[in-house]
Amino acid sequence: MNENGRCWIGGEAVAGEHGTYEIIDPATEEMIGLAPEASAADAQRAAAAAAGAFGSWSRTSPEERAVLLNKAADILEARSKDLFALVQAETGSTVLMTRTAQVPGAIARLRRYAKGALEPVTIPLPPATNWPGGPDGMGGGITTAMGVRRPVGVVAAITSYNVPMNNVAGKIGPALAMGNTVVVKPAPQDPLGVIAMVEAMNEAGFPAGVVNLVVGSTPECAEALVAAPDVDMVSFTGSTGIGTKIAETCARDLRRVLLELGGKGASIVFEGADLERAAKGTASTFTFHAGQICTAPTRLIVQRSVYDEMLERLAELAVAANVGDPKERDTVVGPLISALQRDRVLGHVDGAVAAGAVLRAGGPVSMDRGFFVAPTVLSDCAGSMAAVQEEIFGPVVVALPFDDEAEGIDLANGTSYGLYDYVWTADAAQGFRVAGLLRSGNVGVNTVARNPETPFGGFKRSGIGRDGGSFALHAYSELQSVVWPG
Repeated sequence: MNENGRCWIGGEAVAGEHGTYEIIDPATEEMIGLAPEASAADAQRAAAAAAGAFGSWSRTSPEERAVLLNKAADILEARSKDLFALVQAETGSTVLMTRTAQVPGAIARLRRYAKGALEPVTIPLPPATNWPGGPDGMGGGITTAMGVRRPVGVVAAITSYNVPMNNVAGKIGPALAMGNTVVVKPAPQDPLGVIAMVEAMNEAGFPAGVVNLVVGSTPECAEALVAAPDVDMVSFTGSTGIGTKIAETCARDLRRVLLELGGKGASIVFEGADLERAAKGTASTFTFHAGQICTAPTRLIVQRSVYDEMLERLAELAVAANVGDPKERDTVVGPLISALQRDRVLGHVDGAVAAGAVLRAGGPVSMDRGFFVAPTVLSDCAGSMAAVQEEIFGPVVVALPFDDEAEGIDLANGTSYGLYDYVWTADAAQGFRVAGLLRSGNVGVNTVARNPETPFGGFKRSGIGRDGGSFALHAYSELQSVVWPG
């Protein structure tokens, strides 16, 4: 059991002012460790420590930042075996998920942004001619200019529970590379891996106050961190409801936000598409990490001529997906993060069935312990159903038929979300045409594969701003123009 989790404030490992709270393994319902319970005052101290460290850190060379990010990645890599066990226990992720997206993903992101620290920050601009009688009395002269990316300041990085270490690395990697200082606030359900990660970063030699951490099971410390006057930017991954509250708080002081929020992805299947590929792609994504993935295609929108066949294929794959102990290598679907989330997911399923949907596969799982839901496929859904409109964040797909392309696009665009959609078609031109008409920040055409260098973010209520690749470096910087006589 991990009993020594601490917050990090100003380069020191400190206890939470409110003591500790228990972390529960969602597969066994057993306590696996204790996490610090930080207070509002802890959060304010962490933000102040980050502000105090910003001046000197922002003046460090890109090469020094790169060295430290790589060193932190080296330490995490050396501890990977222990981290695999820890993160799997607190998240309930399968062996595949843990050994790809969880720990190695975090290490890869730190290394990516070690390289990112060395990317150019200047943008050359064409010279311009001053107008006669200009303000400097040099009418008709030439001015030269450039844009320069400067660090924003103190970044509060608040993350979700699904891929905790990876999410944190995707925020603090580019933020630190650009010369910002950070305060990390992980999700309350599974912060132990993040605590180990921040410990490794301080051990790597980041100066005191550059990387800070507060943890808590209640909203107290997170709310205090968002409102702290020393925070210049809030980067948040999580629900649209909480993201909206963060945006409201930050708007009062015009502070920067980067919000990666909810999704209700559409998997749009046209007649003539490779149905086997479409079914396998949809199934592999909506069942991955028990559907606790914001990019999951949780709405299956199928042209009517192939609707029944596509439903049959997807239901067969859902039934075949092994649900159980995430430590077993053949497990495809592990538990949801908590009993609360399991009950919420099953409530959506029950509500849809009560409203007329047909349960084609899935539903509750009979197990002695753990928070499990089987991959669930619902057909005969109406566009107005809550299960169709709201993010469920579990292994549930709702299916709707359409007759022509325009109707399919309307159905796909028919929610308040717009994070990640997928188009399956035999006509490449149609795929790109439809992608251009979808109100979605990301579109996969005949694939569910991701490219980490693309700009990632959402339209509508799925968020504000973009990260990913070099776009993340841009997100954690301000643009300054510098002008001089030419």
